[in-house]
Amino acid sequence: MLTRAVFAFALICALMGPAAAETKVLALGIAAKEVTQDELAAGTDLPKPKFNTAAVAYVLAADVKKGDAVEIALVKDGKALMHNTETLAKDEAKLLLQAGKRGVPAGGWPDGSYAANLKITRDGKTIVEQTSEAMPFE
Repeated sequence: MLTRAVFAFALICALMGPAAAETKVLALGIAAKEVTQDELAAGTDLPKPKFNTAAVAYVLAADVKKGDAVEIALVKDGKALMHNTETLAKDEAKLLLQAGKRGVPAGGWPDGSYAANLKITRDGKTIVEQTSEAMPFE
């Protein structure tokens, strides 16, 4: 009897298919340059932005699904300065999205606290919303 119950349970699980992977944030932050997936996967120390360098907000997300809208923004004191949004045409095991400025604004970056702000929506509902630790540009 127990063998039949275990067999039935295994059969039901197989028919249901593999569990859907949950979207995860693997890396979120700001760097003084554009970053690569390899740098983020390796845990490479990225240069921190200064008042006279580039500033790029980045996110590396895993298990993002077709139709998801991923938005990354470089924010200063809670206000978006630059943003980038991508709506996925297909499922992605990993997605790197960046927003920022490769150059330096005239006169340098103004004083304030800067952060990376991430928002992922699926079917019109926010499924991930996260902000990196705020930092001043020295």
